[in-house]
This record gives sequence, C-alpha cells and structure tokens, in this order.
Amino acid sequence: MKKFEKGSKQLTKAWAFYDWANSVYPLVISTAIFPIYYSSITSSFANTSGDVSFLGTSWDPTALYDYTLSFSFLIVAFCSPILSAIADYMGNKLKFMKFFCLLGALSVMGLFFFKGEDTLWVALTCTVFASIGFWGSLVFYNAYLPEVAFPEQQDKVSAQGFIYGYIGSVLLLVFSLVMVQMPELFGITDPTLAPRITFLLVGVWWLGFAQFTYRRLPNNIFNHKPEKDFIWKGLKELKIVLKELVNYPQLKYFLVAFFCFSVGVQTIVLMAGIFGSKELGLPTSNLIFTIILVQLVAILGAYLFSKLSTKIGNLKTLKFTLIIWGGVCFLAFSLDVNQTNVDYYFYGLGIILGFVLGATQSIGRSTYSKLLPDTHDNATYFSFYDVTEKLAIVLGMLVFGVLISITGSMQYSVLSLAFFFLCAYIVLSAVKSTEFVK
Repeated sequence: MKKFEKGSKQLTKAWAFYDWANSVYPLVISTAIFPIYYSSITSSFANTSGDVSFLGTSWDPTALYDYTLSFSFLIVAFCSPILSAIADYMGNKLKFMKFFCLLGALSVMGLFFFKGEDTLWVALTCTVFASIGFWGSLVFYNAYLPEVAFPEQQDKVSAQGFIYGYIGSVLLLVFSLVMVQMPELFGITDPTLAPRITFLLVGVWWLGFAQFTYRRLPNNIFNHKPEKDFIWKGLKELKIVLKELVNYPQLKYFLVAFFCFSVGVQTIVLMAGIFGSKELGLPTSNLIFTIILVQLVAILGAYLFSKLSTKIGNLKTLKFTLIIWGGVCFLAFSLDVNQTNVDYYFYGLGIILGFVLGATQSIGRSTYSKLLPDTHDNATYFSFYDVTEKLAIVLGMLVFGVLISITGSMQYSVLSLAFFFLCAYIVLSAVKSTEFVK
C-alpha cells in the first residue's frame, strides 16, 4: 500500500472522507428518517395513553428510545478506553475502526426488519449496536487527526471532514426522501418499505465509501510489536495515559468544558426532529426540510468558523458558538404549537442551529487534538474525548427524558440545556492559550 506523507492533501482528504461515509448515520438514522419512522410505527400500536409495552412494562415510546440510546453510549464509554489502549499498544487503530464501522453498518441494515409491535425488539437492539458501531469507529477515526495533519492544519482538516459529511449525508437524504414521499416512482406499494430501504442504503453507503479512507490511512506508524499478553499491556497503557492526563490541566479543563457543551449539542441534535413533531405538531415534510436546511447551513458555518479560528483563536471561537447555543435553547423554549407561523420560527431556529453545529463540532475536535502532548497514544487520549462526549449524551438524554416524564413537555427539557452551555463557557475560560490554541 502506498504511503502518504503527513500533511499531504491526499492523506488529509482521505481521512476527511470518512465523514462523508459515516455522516449518513447521524443524519438519516439518528436525526431524520428513523426517529420519524419510529414515532409513526410505535404510535400505530400504542395504547390509549400513548404508551407501548416492552419487556412487560409500559413505556412512553420517546423515553424508551432515549433510554435505549443512553444504554448504547454507556457501553461505548466503558469499552472505548480499554480498546483504544489495546489498539495503541498493538498499533492497529485501523483494524478497530474497520470492525466498528462494519458493526454499525450491518446494524443499520438490520433496522429494515422493524415493521411493527412484534419487531420492536429489532428496532431497539439494532439501534444499540448501530450506535456502538458509529461512535466506536469515531474514537479511532478522530485519533488519526494528529497523525495525518500538523497542528496548524487541524482546524481546516477537521472542518473539511464535517463539510464532506454534511454534503454526502444531504445527498443520500434527498434521494431517500424522494423514495419515501413518492414511493410509486419506484413501484413501492407498502408504506413501510420505502423508509426501510433507506436504512439498507445507509449501511451500504457507510461501509462502501469507508473503503476509500481505509486504503490511504496508515496503520502502526510507530512500528509497535505487541507481545502475546496484549490485553494486559493495553490496560497498562491506559493506566499510563490516565496518569499523564493528570499532569495536563489544560486538557482536563477542556474535557470538562467539552462535557458540558456536548450535553447540549448532542441532545439537541438527537431530539430536534421529535421535538418538532410531538411538541410543535409539525408535519414530516416540514421537519425534513428543516433538517436539510440545518445541514446546508452547517457547511457554511464550519467553513466560516474555521477561518475565524485562525484569526481570533479556537477558544474565543468556541465561546462565541456557546453563546449562540444558549440562545437556541431559549428560543426553542419560547415556541408554542399554537403560535402563528410556528413552522417559520422553527426554520429560523434551524438556520441558527446549523450555523454553529459544524463549527462547534469541528473546532472542538481540532482544539483537543492541538492540546495533546507529543505521544504515540493518540487513540487512548481520544478515547477520553469520546468517553466524555458519550457520558454527556447519557446525561443529556436522561435529563431530557426525566423532564418529559415530570412535566409532560419537551420545552423545559430544552431550556435546561442552556445551563450546560453556560457551565461550558465558564470552564472554557480557564483553558490557557498555547501556540496553536489561542
């Protein structure tokens, strides 16, 4: 396999292209078509109080979906540091990345078999494994950033990845929507078949386009030669990194801030479609239009904020986005189903959200990469980044679900997320500037 030099366009583009491959999962499965399909199918067999039966217990279907995702994030949070340490010790991040990609893609395809009450277990099981596959692969993918790009390139390369992801995922989503909205063009008569075919397409797209990245990413660049007891050695590697992390206060402060704003960002992304559907009573077409709008605006946002970060620095750029996220929470709280033109307000909210979504994610990733010490343990360090995000999602989804159960409304759940953005802003102020992180 041909080797590409660190910082070369061929290598950085190949790395960024994995975002093109995997971003169809968070858009089509986590955000757009599957949540709406799930809501539609579960409502068809819910009882008079709107609950569904699972494992002998009645559940609010939205809360059940929340808890299912939270469970998958807990698994990833527990496993990724251990697996990352083993991967660093063995020098085979690429093999681990391939495994989780395959797990995620096949699990997404498994959602095809969810058609009603008898197959609810299929939906929830595949949701868990698809989530584990997606987030697990990202641990190793993100860990490649400091190995494929120099610090001064990382803001641009990180943003490039998200831009590729937004473009690719929108293309597949638009095609999927045509099939869902006009199934007769494809000779489809079963109303559940079109969305289920999209789940197959997502898995094929994800697994297929990932091959381009695999062919160019290096493996074992530090020429590690693992011994037979690689699991024990990997755990020792994890212990070493944990001790080192204590000696880097800037990393600790950033991870705390990252935890706080991830609670808000990821929860909003995961629950935006259901919020618009159930809280505001918007039809599916309006929700899908908003989701596409968010993705398109996010392309511009990721590009512009990466430019801004080169002028005012990563830290100031991130804090600016956090102020906007806080405003999104208050605006969402003020929306009401009885408002005139509530759909237009929702569109406007989507534009604001999209503008900062790509920026927050790409600048957050590159900032953490720049703060890392000179190390061979990039996957292990990035596993803590990943664990932080997963625990944040677990907390965010639990807070969201509990407040829904208590208040019977999602508006207070959304409002509560503003508190986490405020905390993130305060903690981020404690992170000191460095040569590449200002």
